[in-house]
Amino acid sequence: MKKIILLLTVFFSGFIANPATAQISLGVNLNIGSQPVWGPVGYDYVDNYYLPDIDVYYNVPKRQYVYLDRGQWISASSLPVRYKSYDLYKGYKVVINENRPYRNAAMYRAKYAGYKNNHSQQAIRYSHDEKYFVNKNHPEHNKWKGNKGKGKEKGKKGNH
Repeated sequence: MKKIILLLTVFFSGFIANPATAQISLGVNLNIGSQPVWGPVGYDYVDNYYLPDIDVYYNVPKRQYVYLDRGQWISASSLPVRYKSYDLYKGYKVVINENRPYRNAAMYRAKYAGYKNNHSQQAIRYSHDEKYFVNKNHPEHNKWKGNKGKGKEKGKKGNH
């Protein structure tokens, strides 16, 4: 009888432990505050953006653009002069959570060619979602900071 109870305990403990592990791992992958304000809304975590209009990648953690120059992939903190008129806020950005996505550049060019000249995405800068206020470059950041992330209306005291 003791063996059966022990086996049942071990068996059921496996079901109890797994959901807790899943909950912990879900909260770890967030980088909203480090995404550029020209990035698209809707993503809690981003490794890279692909900009199909100009065939350039942007690595969010490194804050570097990766572009092809004379057959070599170059990493730089700013876009080259040839893209000076490109508007990062209007161009479409594809989220690619892959290490060194430029190694698959031909596939991404073909897959996202239809997004060239697509201006349908909302940029983080223009979002009124409070989760983006954590970004220090968001226009609402100071309001968020002043309320310690509680939002505009929360934290205000008034007569009811």
